[in-house]
Amino acid sequence: MRRLVFLPMWTLRRPAARAVLLDPDDRIFLIHGRDPADASKTPWWEIPGGGVDAGETSADAVARELYEEAGFADAEIGPVIWTQYVEFDFGGYHFESDEKIHIARCQGGEWAPKHLEFLEAAAFDRAQWWALDDLMASEDPVLPTRLRQFLPAIIAGEIPAEPIDISPRREHDADGATF
Repeated sequence: MRRLVFLPMWTLRRPAARAVLLDPDDRIFLIHGRDPADASKTPWWEIPGGGVDAGETSADAVARELYEEAGFADAEIGPVIWTQYVEFDFGGYHFESDEKIHIARCQGGEWAPKHLEFLEAAAFDRAQWWALDDLMASEDPVLPTRLRQFLPAIIAGEIPAEPIDISPRREHDADGATF
């Protein structure tokens, strides 16, 4: 049987903003996603966020994205705790994204997105609040890829004075070349 492979047609280079959204019980809010253009990709859980629009600060973008993607209008947006540079293919596009990740808090609540973009509506099928122990025990893929490594310190109240770069680690071959 032949399998179709979709190659990205466009590269979108953009600044983005995301949130580690915590409720009063220090559970993290994650959205379950899949790539609507590539059913062979394993589904994942991700922190909410997206592109920063012209004239927005990263905090403004996080507040907007939390409302659009999750329905939370009352989140308190805190400082940038992490940054990352990521490249990924999604929905037939190749993304190159410089991301600022804020800590944010809200009272919790149910997932009730208010304005999903077309690809988000096709990709996101549910969301949930995760206790740290449950997330650490799960083998489900998460985005950011290093979330499990850095989240415990945030839950413990260790907010970095300067953002920490959590970009995915790149692999190196025997000659030191990055791939």
